[in-house]
Amino acid sequence: MASPLRYVAAAAALLSGGAIAQTYSSCNPLQGSSCPADTALGMAIDVDFTQGEVNSFTASGGTPTYGSDGVTFTVSKSGDSPQLTSVFYIMFGRIEVSLKAAPGAGIVSSFVLQSDDLDEIDCEWLGADATEMQSNYFGKGQTTTYNRGQFHEMGNNQNGFVKYIIDWTSDRIIWTIDGTVVRTLTPSSAESNQYPQTPMRIKFGAWSGGDSSNAEGTIEWARGPTDYSKGPFSMSVNSLKVTDYSTGSSYSYGDTSGDWTSIKSDGGSINGNLGNAGTLTTTAVVSGSTSTGSASVPAGGIGGTSTDSADSNLPSGWRMTPEGKIVPSSSTSLRPVLPFAIIFTLWATLAGLRFWP
Repeated sequence: MASPLRYVAAAAALLSGGAIAQTYSSCNPLQGSSCPADTALGMAIDVDFTQGEVNSFTASGGTPTYGSDGVTFTVSKSGDSPQLTSVFYIMFGRIEVSLKAAPGAGIVSSFVLQSDDLDEIDCEWLGADATEMQSNYFGKGQTTTYNRGQFHEMGNNQNGFVKYIIDWTSDRIIWTIDGTVVRTLTPSSAESNQYPQTPMRIKFGAWSGGDSSNAEGTIEWARGPTDYSKGPFSMSVNSLKVTDYSTGSSYSYGDTSGDWTSIKSDGGSINGNLGNAGTLTTTAVVSGSTSTGSASVPAGGIGGTSTDSADSNLPSGWRMTPEGKIVPSSSTSLRPVLPFAIIFTLWATLAGLRFWP
């Protein structure tokens, strides 16, 4: 295997050249055994985006900005879909996000968990209606039907930050809004073979489902069309807490079944942190959510794009901090974070040549 120093040197050369091109490719573990392992979070992190960017998340589709509201994703014209994607995966876990949704007909704010084999857990907010959230799920990329989404009534989600939680285990997925459970999904209540159960990365950002380039069904679902003259339209996230219910340094698929019992952990165990996850605190449970029926709700989360795997293995000698930053293992200082964010992204590009849309 080539030395990581070789990739760092090449990264420096690319930096001096001005424009940087990225090569994208996909690797679905259900189609063969050649896919590399997924970098595991294997711990809990608490990210405060009001303090600026962290290099455990990479940007695409546009340029997120940082300020007193945390990280902000702005859609101002056709084609904008700014988003952040984690360089790590979790194998079951709890995700708590403080989020303010974007306004605007056709504008969609998305928070998505997605795996290499196209399992998916979604939260989405349509800018045309500030009083609802949509929950959704997909399994193994099957989109022959679009009957899995539900709309949940809530208070105004565009005027301020609201706390949302996805709590995901092998037995159930629970969606909550400010402490109120709005939906629970179990393997038996999910569509046949559709229960999400493989290692997932985190993606969140904003996009225009109402753009004229989208399919008519997507525009209708997003309650478009989008009128960009009324923009720009911005979504913000000020904090994100992620607990991986498994432990180890990486997760790999033991076969092509896509069943959670086939997932292997290097240096840890699946559900190894489940006992330390604590109890999901809720204040109420609601019922009567509205189904999306046959609406053409796009899989792939932000912008309706499908996932592909990035080679996000951490270079030897680096570690994740509880604040979600990647630093040298022997360092207690966070000073190397910003330059490493650039070097790490380019190192991954050159080492794996595999990135997501």
